Amino acid sequence: MIISRTPYRISLFGGGTDYPTWYRKYGGKVLASTIDKYLYISVRNLPPYFSHRLRLVYSIIEECQSFDEIRHPTAREVLKYLNVKDGLEIHYDGDLPGQSGMGSSSSFTVGLLNALIAYTGGVATPESLVEKSIYIEQDVVGEAVGSQDQVCAAYGGFNNIGFHTDGSVSVDPVGLSRDRIKALNEHLMLFFTGKARLAHEVAITYANNLDSQKEKLIRMLEMVDEAKEILQGGGELNQIGYLLDESWILKRSLSPTVSTEMLDAVYAAAKAEGALGGKLTGAGGGGMFLLFVPPSRQLNVRNRLEHLLHIPFTFQSVGSQVIFSDQSQ
Repeated sequence: MIISRTPYRISLFGGGTDYPTWYRKYGGKVLASTIDKYLYISVRNLPPYFSHRLRLVYSIIEECQSFDEIRHPTAREVLKYLNVKDGLEIHYDGDLPGQSGMGSSSSFTVGLLNALIAYTGGVATPESLVEKSIYIEQDVVGEAVGSQDQVCAAYGGFNNIGFHTDGSVSVDPVGLSRDRIKALNEHLMLFFTGKARLAHEVAITYANNLDSQKEKLIRMLEMVDEAKEILQGGGELNQIGYLLDESWILKRSLSPTVSTEMLDAVYAAAKAEGALGGKLTGAGGGGMFLLFVPPSRQLNVRNRLEHLLHIPFTFQSVGSQVIFSDQSQ
């Protein structure tokens, strides 16, 4: 049996510039970090005396004989890509719900690749996991997704991720002291809106026509460097909150599907109680709200948003790992 553990992420600035339709022309940047919430994939050999050759367990259970019969598109294409000959049983478990804007789809792809490569006796590097997962999600499955989630899941940590016009990706850790990263963490609150959505269904409403949003995307790109300067230069942390507010206003204007009346009401209520800014953590339409709230105002925000689930988290620095390996099972 092999078990991989892959982190979820929060994206702070630059989201939207990580779509190939944008960065292949203009380049992109994202400031993002993984957190201490994880997705687990277990893979074990399935002995031949079962009536099925493949068993996949997630929100539903699939039992079938061939890769082509698998309904889960990413699992199907990863298995076909790696062409593992053995019968397999694969289980997925996560600390957070799927379709919540935390990069769970790409964490699944990266984690499954990592586990299956280990199962076949290989060792996957972060670079290879990024390359393979982007290829499978964007080129094979054909989903309208960006490229930041795969990088975050594979590398882990608090990073400035660059997306270049030649298609290459660079990952530069953001050097912050423990006290600085702790202070930022203490100003951030995460709430689950209770509304799940398929990221690519929201993203497709704007991701294929980003040229028309060029001015907004350039401004969102600039915010990555501005936020880095604030964090690394010792600037007042509240400035990050104001930048998040500006960024959310811009992102919300990309498409009418990015937000809803309910989500707008949540954001307005949080700001009324002291939040300086915030954003939905993924493409939009639902999922998680990340809010920047001075510690002295956080109880007020929690009380006002008591109908939503508050999810404490801390930043973490490790990408997808194989945490258990026993090939005798």
